[in-house]
Amino acid sequence: MIRHRRTATAAAALALGAVATAVLGFAAPASAHVTVDPQEATQGGYGRFAFRVPNESDTAATTKVEVVLPENAPVGSVSTMPVPGWTVVVEKRKVDPPVEVHGSQLTEVVAKLTWTATGDAGVKPGQFQEFPVSMGPLPTVDTMVFKTLQTYSDGNVQRWIEAPTPGGEEPESPAPVLTLTAASPSAAPTGGAATARADDDDDDAEGDGLATGLGVAGLVAGAGGLLLGGLAFARTRREPTPKA
Repeated sequence: MIRHRRTATAAAALALGAVATAVLGFAAPASAHVTVDPQEATQGGYGRFAFRVPNESDTAATTKVEVVLPENAPVGSVSTMPVPGWTVVVEKRKVDPPVEVHGSQLTEVVAKLTWTATGDAGVKPGQFQEFPVSMGPLPTVDTMVFKTLQTYSDGNVQRWIEAPTPGGEEPESPAPVLTLTAASPSAAPTGGAATARADDDDDDAEGDGLATGLGVAGLVAGAGGLLLGGLAFARTRREPTPKA
């Protein structure tokens, strides 16, 4: 009976280990792809984003990263932050209709960003690098898909270009995705609320005035009582005491 229980326990442990291995085996590659951080932003706003590039090779370094901005979601203002040891090339494209930025109509927008390592600045095995970008105003779309190419020092190129499928499984080589949400309307105070506030202020002022008046009247009455009491005391001391 004891041997039977031990055998069942061992079988359960092996099954659990197999399931864990399968789950971790599928999860590990998915966690190492190029991503954009943060992954959510607001339509019409500006933001600082970083393309996070991990190195998946055991022997080669990442020496070039190419990020393509989506054609269906042009962004008027795109600027990069210097990354030590890396140079960046900005490519532009024509757009029609133009993109409005601070009242100006722009006929060209950024189409592609290419970072290239200089010297020994490549992303080594077991490391990652971030490439910061400032963008805005963000377009009125639900998602922005940034197709990315990652080139290694041995010549291999990893193509992170697959767009996600709503409700489907994550692609084998997913592209970085930025989810955009609609901006919430600003709540302004109504006229009725302002009027009610003014009425409350008037009531408070009237109440304060009445309280002040009553307080002053009380002080006057108290002072009068003290004065009359003092006069009576003084008169009593001046009058002679009657003899028996």
